[in-house]
Amino acid sequence: MIVGTAGHIDHGKTTLVKALTGVDCDRLKEEKARGITLDLGYAYAPLPGGETLGFVDVPGHEKLVHNMLAGATGIDFALLVVAADDGPMPQTREHLEIIELLGIRLGAVALTKIDIVAVDRQKAAKNEIAEMLAGTTLAEAPIFPVCAATGEGVAALQAHLHAVAAALGQRPAAGGFRLAIDRCFTLSGAGTVITGTAFSGQVLAGDLLTLSPPGKTVRVRSLRVQDAPAESGQAGQRIALALAGIEKAEVQRGQWVVAPGLHAPVRRFDARLRVLAGQPALKHWTPVHLHLGAIDVPARVALLGVDEIAPGSENLAQITVDRDIGTLSGDRFILRDASARHTIGGGMVLDIFPPARKRRSPERLAMLAALADPDPAVALQLAAEQQPAGVDLVPLARNRNLEASAVAALCQRLGLKRIGDIAFAPARWQDLEARLLAALAAEHERAPDMPGVERDRLRRLTLPTLTRPAFDALLAAPLADGRIAQTHAWLHLPEHRVQLAAADRDLWQTLKPLLEATPYAPPRVRDVAAATGIGEDTVRALFKRVARFGEAYPVAHDHYFTAEAVADLARRVAALNARDGHARAAPLRDEIGGGRKVAIHILEFFDRIGYTRRVRDTHVLRGSPEQFG
Repeated sequence: MIVGTAGHIDHGKTTLVKALTGVDCDRLKEEKARGITLDLGYAYAPLPGGETLGFVDVPGHEKLVHNMLAGATGIDFALLVVAADDGPMPQTREHLEIIELLGIRLGAVALTKIDIVAVDRQKAAKNEIAEMLAGTTLAEAPIFPVCAATGEGVAALQAHLHAVAAALGQRPAAGGFRLAIDRCFTLSGAGTVITGTAFSGQVLAGDLLTLSPPGKTVRVRSLRVQDAPAESGQAGQRIALALAGIEKAEVQRGQWVVAPGLHAPVRRFDARLRVLAGQPALKHWTPVHLHLGAIDVPARVALLGVDEIAPGSENLAQITVDRDIGTLSGDRFILRDASARHTIGGGMVLDIFPPARKRRSPERLAMLAALADPDPAVALQLAAEQQPAGVDLVPLARNRNLEASAVAALCQRLGLKRIGDIAFAPARWQDLEARLLAALAAEHERAPDMPGVERDRLRRLTLPTLTRPAFDALLAAPLADGRIAQTHAWLHLPEHRVQLAAADRDLWQTLKPLLEATPYAPPRVRDVAAATGIGEDTVRALFKRVARFGEAYPVAHDHYFTAEAVADLARRVAALNARDGHARAAPLRDEIGGGRKVAIHILEFFDRIGYTRRVRDTHVLRGSPEQFG
């Protein structure tokens, strides 16, 4: 368990931590000289069960709230420190508000300096504290009168902390590893060392991680967990990582080290935001300071669905920052005013991949409400119902930090149909199948003289945003049960019949052998006309009609290949992709003979019809040879 102190300056936070742990958290010379805490301090104490209790001691001065916030995010237990002589002070109240906004539900109050006040003042201070805590998440928090100097009451507080830690146990280590960096330094023999609180996952010595947002790969040389050497660390622990592959100057407080799959720098995210009761109404596009993890960055608040958020109320908002930051759904954050003098409010990140358009539409607001539910199935179910082209599971998993097994279990639980990384609601899948058949019927009505529709065109007619793998899966069932038929590369309804006129059929049978004689470099229209004495216009018109029936393909201008030749070429291009990862003109030329120019024409034809995709001077397979019959 990680305990974070909170409270007004000079109320004895650091002295109390020393009494509990024996560690002086004021490590800076200036802190010792001035007697006040300026930056985060860390201390550790063993627990009876062999675990370690971690303490994050924060500064209490109003001008150092940014440092306080860097340490407060990620703690499990808030130890609110109030001096008996002063009672609750302005910074006490602001720290309490921050504790609430960060969603911290466990805590206790240490009533310090009881040795310098009378019993009546102690009672009055307790009453003031109870009044301050009323209606907050710490309303039932116990109050422990203590004197750190003499040790009075320290044992009782210590016993309470031990009991809460034992009941709390270890935080689940699900998801990929994330650690918010709050300190970086260099140690002889260890190199660059970063420290922070692990938000999720597990880390082992030797792991490769990503410094985010910069995106630099680092390797864990060694680690310390709760200030003890360890081979592994996990969520809910204070961890120090000795990193290889990076210099201290490249690391800043506020960055993260994360599992490579979680590196997703953002400049805007959607969130649920609450404004504190004592603050003015928050208006659209208000400039603020965003505190998230250990970072402090200027930002603006775009309200969603309302013109302002009233004091004490909450609403949905989009937070925009001027530089890349790291965050994921579920992270808590604090907003302070533009001058960084007052805490305005705070909230929880919902979506790090907000849409560029329609961010205030009813559908989007409903989705954000679903994303606010701690059960990821709620948002996945709604997304599957909202999105005809299916839900991309990759950003969904990254946003919620879900492992592959968790995503698979969600899809199974909701009964979704999964095609690769896309998931469909059963009703949506049925709708797509109906749209597919309707699109095919509409094309037959529009062009009754055409033998059918090419596969990629039918995909676009069904739903342009549908991925090719999903469309292939959608098409598989109607093809298998005979509701759709395929003739060469043409897809059509079984009852749709178009035939060449008898005269065209006879002429095609006469001319086809000329194309088959050199199938990979057949004669052009003018050459066929010259060889047979048939008019060039007549040959061209015939080949166009034949192409409509799928028995020939216009690979280039006035250059027709037979359907059998194209099907064979498609298989050869697929084989080249299987062997080399792509197809190029030279290897294809070597396969089929002839000139390089013809090979280029063939590959460009396959690009044009969507069978391959050009990537610089290569051609990467997109379709399947089966589409050519």
